[in-house]
Amino acid sequence: MNILSVRALLVRGMLAGLAAGVAALLVAHFLGEPRVDAAIALEEHAAGAHHDHGGGEEELVSRTMQATGGLATGVLVFGVAVGGVAAIAFCVARGRIGRHGPRATAAFVALGGLIALHVVPFLKYPANPPAVGDGDTIGRRTALFFLLVLLSVLLAVGAVILGRRLAPRLGNGDAAVTAGAAFLLAVTLAYVFLPSYNEVGPDFPGQLLWQFRLATLAVQATLWAVFGLVFGVLAERLLAPAAPPRPAATAAA
Repeated sequence: MNILSVRALLVRGMLAGLAAGVAALLVAHFLGEPRVDAAIALEEHAAGAHHDHGGGEEELVSRTMQATGGLATGVLVFGVAVGGVAAIAFCVARGRIGRHGPRATAAFVALGGLIALHVVPFLKYPANPPAVGDGDTIGRRTALFFLLVLLSVLLAVGAVILGRRLAPRLGNGDAAVTAGAAFLLAVTLAYVFLPSYNEVGPDFPGQLLWQFRLATLAVQATLWAVFGLVFGVLAERLLAPAAPPRPAATAAA
């Protein structure tokens, strides 16, 4: 694949990421923000009424700005960045994970990105709403989360390499199953050896907690699903353009 094709795919990946960011923003606004507001209300109620007496610090960024402009900026920038990185991953994966067309390759990259970058870390260190978590451990929890993200990506890459090496001997199907099982085993061992944190207070509603966590999962699933669909179409139009229509047959004299 030449440099011009890679550059064109990168641009299309960022455009697809922007479209995916818009879809994810809608999900975050309608599913995630109401749960955040509910958690903030619980946090303020537990903290007491000291804000009513002017003793609290003035907010640097209002909650309204966080839920609108801040949320939009964060999600859209993240979507564009994810699109660029995933487009590069598509260029690397194309032709190396089987003889699939651009749409199928984009779908595999999107599914792999969702699993490696979000699902695997989510199952060990799920997102917490406001009022949940100990401020003294936030630095360590954040470091462990990103460590698991890095480990998950490396294990996913290793699983792809293992599947390619086993394919000539086992066939594509059995090689994929074996590589997938090795990935699951390695992730399970990482879960066992990495420390766990359960800092949810007994008074925090369990239903709200899981609604928030499922909303974060829905945001990521929407982002990657829309990216895979949009980028697959754009990549196919670039790499496998439609054949020109055949000229009409001339009538026999």
